[in-house]
Amino acid sequence: MSVSYQYKDAVIKASPFFDERPDESAVSVLVIHNISLPPGQFGTKGIEQLFTGTLDPDEHPFYAEIAHLRVSAHCVIRRDGSVEQYVPFNKRAWHAGVSSFQGREKCNDFAIGIELEGTDELPYTEAQYESLEAVSEQIISLYPAITLGRIVGHNDIAPGRKTDPGVAFNWAGYRQALSQHIKG
Repeated sequence: MSVSYQYKDAVIKASPFFDERPDESAVSVLVIHNISLPPGQFGTKGIEQLFTGTLDPDEHPFYAEIAHLRVSAHCVIRRDGSVEQYVPFNKRAWHAGVSSFQGREKCNDFAIGIELEGTDELPYTEAQYESLEAVSEQIISLYPAITLGRIVGHNDIAPGRKTDPGVAFNWAGYRQALSQHIKG
């Protein structure tokens, strides 16, 4: 049986910002992020452009601050629930930055990063939660070391530096939905 490292319903948009993991068998954490570009605006091409290295610094004042970044995530879940995949799950996406989980640094080495189009304060959509649950289930089927206790926010692995997915994220509902599919 062949293994697919692409989400089954994703639109593939390849990012150049990834590399090989030092040990694919070590994948054991799922990190939930949020992003909107420009900040607070949804449905733009900014996220795709940032993750593919094509962001025009002259298009928006904020873009001038971030156009030089080399960042990506495995998937982005848009407000309508559609999923874009930028990096295959078995590769190391550059999403976590300076980070640590349970004393282990460099979370990109052993984590998968999922971005929700949103902000810390605005509620995410039901369509996003449904897609996040489906993507999470596929990831967990590939990497059973990811348990409920190993699904965290960016704020958990980079405290003081990051705040996403923010106070608007419904951790209880998300974990409850996943609890029937994975162990603690």
